[in-house]
Amino acid sequence: MRIKFLIFLCLITFIGFAQSKEDDIDTLAIELAFQEQDSLKVETSLKLIKSLYDNGSYDRALQYVIESEKLSNALNYKDAQAKITYYKSLIYDKKGDYINAISGFSKSKDLFKALNDTINIAKVNNSIGLLEVKKGNYKKGLQHTLVAVKHLENTTLYGELNSAYTNLANTYNYLSETDKAISYYTKALDVQKLLNNTTDEVTTNFKLAELYALKKEYRKAIEVYENMLNSDSLSREDRAHLYPKLGGEYLKFNDFENASKYLIKGYNLNIKAKNQEDFLIVLNHLSELNINKKRLVIAEKQLQKSGALAKRLNNNKELLRHYMLMKNLDSIKKRFDRAYIWQQKYYELNTAILKQQNKLSTQIATSTINDNSLSSFDSLLNEAEPKPVVKPIENNYTNNDNYDKLKLLFYGVLAALAVVSTFLIFMYLKRNNSLKYTQELEEKNVKIELQNQAFLEQTKHLESVNNVKDKLFSIVSHDLKDSLSSITGFIELLRDGSLSREEFENLIPELSENASNASLLLFNLLNWSKSQMQSLEPKPTLFDVQEVFEEKVNIIENRLESKGINITDHSLRDFAYADRSMIEIVVQNLLANALKFSKKGDTITVSNHISNGTCIISVADTGVGISKENMEKLFKNNSFTTIGTNNEKGTGLGLSICKELVELNNGKIWVESTLGVGSTFYVQLPKTRPTKD
Repeated sequence: MRIKFLIFLCLITFIGFAQSKEDDIDTLAIELAFQEQDSLKVETSLKLIKSLYDNGSYDRALQYVIESEKLSNALNYKDAQAKITYYKSLIYDKKGDYINAISGFSKSKDLFKALNDTINIAKVNNSIGLLEVKKGNYKKGLQHTLVAVKHLENTTLYGELNSAYTNLANTYNYLSETDKAISYYTKALDVQKLLNNTTDEVTTNFKLAELYALKKEYRKAIEVYENMLNSDSLSREDRAHLYPKLGGEYLKFNDFENASKYLIKGYNLNIKAKNQEDFLIVLNHLSELNINKKRLVIAEKQLQKSGALAKRLNNNKELLRHYMLMKNLDSIKKRFDRAYIWQQKYYELNTAILKQQNKLSTQIATSTINDNSLSSFDSLLNEAEPKPVVKPIENNYTNNDNYDKLKLLFYGVLAALAVVSTFLIFMYLKRNNSLKYTQELEEKNVKIELQNQAFLEQTKHLESVNNVKDKLFSIVSHDLKDSLSSITGFIELLRDGSLSREEFENLIPELSENASNASLLLFNLLNWSKSQMQSLEPKPTLFDVQEVFEEKVNIIENRLESKGINITDHSLRDFAYADRSMIEIVVQNLLANALKFSKKGDTITVSNHISNGTCIISVADTGVGISKENMEKLFKNNSFTTIGTNNEKGTGLGLSICKELVELNNGKIWVESTLGVGSTFYVQLPKTRPTKD
């Protein structure tokens, strides 16, 4: 027998030597071929089997197992028998042979128990746990792995402990027991750091972060991702997977700056690597970011891409997110009919996913092995698994009476099963009808809500238009009527000859003032009503600010002289990018306001300068100033006016128009004032075309 064994091992050795590229395997094979002592051959065979198993050469390892098993049995070498049986089971597991693998693990476990080898018992339990979980027997798998962990934690077998912790964490994660999964992933991470196993560390960190996000502990998820980024061992592929997730976590805090930074990095990496799954996540997160930033055109294009990609990849999770984002986008755009359709698609897909999860939960529950057919968990922990005692069944079927009783019992059980089945079917149908009714009710509620939103928007618009109409009639009937009536009165007196030439000349300044007020009033009124009707469209160009000041100052020179007010022009030649005609309206209104609230001897100063790449123009006066209470009323949609220093009237719309026109040109307007000292109005305008999203 020894000669046959030696010839067989030599044959395998030479074949393996020609094919293998691993020096240690070749060395062990040569050493085995020339050993004479049987016990040493078994020991060397075990080392060679382990090396081949670790190298993935399972068929070759199995050949050595078979021959070594024969030799160890012949020698009655118990320790070797247990280890060879264990490795044979590991190989069967790798080859997908569940029956032989689980049978071999049980046999090796019994052999290790006889040797009182608790460490190897723990390793076998860990292997059984991994195999049972892989087959869907989660309860039994968890029991064996927990037993393994209890013993492995007191050893330095960090590789086995890492495997056990990871198996427990994955199983609890699959069973949606999030806290336990986090606990074991954290333990596995500590062991992986001891092993310097960077590959497993990356995988575990990803799962930890995802679980924190699932628990809505977004800060912890961000912390895990940020720590991963600081690691030098993170590959380009890992970064491509990480950036979209980290950007998504920042998005939940409305931290748009960090979200944008990481999402753009993720976009660039994944579009180059053609990683479609992560690219889909990036697209959905970017579209959500752009919706929040009101960049709706870009968001809609990105959502069109993400929707098509999610359907092609059959990624229901991201497709669900796509439907919700499309609903939000169309709601913002007031396309409520389309928003309702997206909402309906969301509910349909979400219901289908929940049904699938319920079905899976049922499968998991039914796949767990009956407690009565297993040794209890406590007995597993104590490693004293009693073997079931099988009692022989007495042959009583020859007795007709007993046979009739059994037959009657059988039909009774069948009847009971029929009743229970009917009841369960009835309950199932009733539950389905209830779910269907609830879903229809929810859909109707959503539709009604969307219709109510549309109705409220329409009502607000009608109220706004009605307010505009009321203001127009109020101003026309009061201020414009007064100014025109005054002018008409002068004309009637002149026509009737009731005024002498000297009296007429004395009244000319007042007549001119009334005509100017009526003109400015009508000018502001028309522009204000246009802006309220949302029909103003700026046509920006580059123009010289100094020219605008010169033109508008010339228009009010006569009024400045008649009121005894000085004007100082500190304007410089500089350009702004805006609609010139609109800015002329703004400057004219600001100069008219400064003139209105200045007294004899006061000074109006116009100037402009550059600040942070923008053009800032200002109109300052040393007039009566504005109180803090009145400053809060400026630039509002509601009209607010006060009497000028010469009892000049106004519409209270001038500054509202100025604000509308400045903001239409991507600018800002504000005022600084001290009561009794004077006021300065500032307008900031861009110098170039603003970049569009």
